[in-house]
Amino acid sequence: MTAAAAQDGAGAVGPILRTRGLTKRFPGVLALDGVDFDLSPGEVHALVGENGAGKSTLIKVLTGVHAPDSGEVRYRGAPVRFETPLRAQQAGISTIYQEVNLIPLLSVARNLFLGREPRRLGLIDFGRMHRDAARILHDYGVEVDVTRPLDRLSMGARQMVALARAVVADARVVIMDEPTSSLEPREVETLFSVIGGLRERGITVVYVSHRLDELYRICDRVTVLRDGRVVHTGAMAGLERLRLISLMLGREMAQVERQGATTFGGAHEQRAAEPVLVAEGLDAHRRLHGVSLAIHPGEVLGLGGLLGSGRTETARAIAGALPLRSGRVAVAGVPLRRRSAAAAIRAGISMLPEDRKGEGIVPELSVRENIALAAMPRLARFGLVSERRIDRVVEVFVERLRIKCAGTRQKVAELSGGNQQKVLLARWLALNPKVLLLDEPTRGIDVGAKAEVQRLVDELAAEGLGVMLISSDLEELIEGADRVVVLKDGAVVGELSGGEVSEGALMQAIARAGRAGAGGDAGADREVEP
Repeated sequence: MTAAAAQDGAGAVGPILRTRGLTKRFPGVLALDGVDFDLSPGEVHALVGENGAGKSTLIKVLTGVHAPDSGEVRYRGAPVRFETPLRAQQAGISTIYQEVNLIPLLSVARNLFLGREPRRLGLIDFGRMHRDAARILHDYGVEVDVTRPLDRLSMGARQMVALARAVVADARVVIMDEPTSSLEPREVETLFSVIGGLRERGITVVYVSHRLDELYRICDRVTVLRDGRVVHTGAMAGLERLRLISLMLGREMAQVERQGATTFGGAHEQRAAEPVLVAEGLDAHRRLHGVSLAIHPGEVLGLGGLLGSGRTETARAIAGALPLRSGRVAVAGVPLRRRSAAAAIRAGISMLPEDRKGEGIVPELSVRENIALAAMPRLARFGLVSERRIDRVVEVFVERLRIKCAGTRQKVAELSGGNQQKVLLARWLALNPKVLLLDEPTRGIDVGAKAEVQRLVDELAAEGLGVMLISSDLEELIEGADRVVVLKDGAVVGELSGGEVSEGALMQAIARAGRAGAGGDAGADREVEP
């Protein structure tokens, strides 16, 4: 192991952080069950498990979000119990969450130094703060105007800002929750370089990810949680991938081996010659340039391309969430007269957004309320909503999607990421849509939940739904889609279908488009979001 030696508070070499018998209960759920967990100084430690295994709860107990019901946490040799996340951060434990928890309307520099702003004569020294922010972010491969609001950056750039903020806070332990979920390959390489630098400085990294390639590349040890318990802790080196997956799932290795890379069932049968959705000439200022595509009933259409290619913008434009300068969308041959999200929903278009926390779930509402939210007008009679009708609809989709919860009245924020994703799917399926737009539907969820979502996509296509699939996972895109429309800089640059759909062909299409567009706008791939 390359971890640097360090001393705990008692002056002896030992774990920088250790838990013993950590237990945490929520109503109807034992989230942590006697967890023993320890971190060595300077190591990169993988924390893995299915959604609902207890990873998020463990992180929140360690960082002061939740208080444990029993058990002990020792940090630098001394017992601790942080009342708030701020106290944990002040002690040297920083967390970078999958959904970036920064302030979108503040500038990049203000977010980076929030609470630690450099001052001069009692006032914020903006000149120094801006210079320092630009210098720090340069080391993370982020070249942006640090005086701009954070929400003008791409999701990947925001993630790097969050990482930089955690590290400059003089952290001794940095917890990274799915840090690469919004990053493009170049940014991932920068992140790994930063992690290597942290390891050399003796800073401990807890790395939470469902991407096995990343775990084997950068992690020294791994702890596997299942049903709130530790089922394995040991070195990454020598641990077979199938063995790791079987530990996470609680299944035999032979069963995991049979399952394969994804659980998609192959080609889908198209129900009709006429497409269920047609988009023609979609043009949005600096985002989309004449995008046209069609989806047939029973077909899964993939959108391929690098981060910033216009995949999400295309889906948002079809769903009425992105203003267009020109273009036409028709569902089942009927053009949408109004360009709005409400009009698209009424026409039969439903969209699962990439950012489930920011644009999907309503955290303080229950599972029941989140599922029924969009269908409420349809469940009402004469302006009154029948509680019995809501219960029937909710029960059907909780059972069909196998949503794990203590009950439908439980807050959706208390569910694992995979179950939150299923709740969002249930919300839109309750509308009985004709077209379902899925933007990164398996992002940040475990292999078990991922398999269930993939099987559901197959089922929906078999029922005659038109599905659009956006995924950064090439295996998922290639195995799940019947056709793939390739985008580059907001324009369609190719289309693959049938036997043409392969990783090599997709990469070649993107590369050809890159060479053809080499003289164009070099900054298009870094297009910011509104």
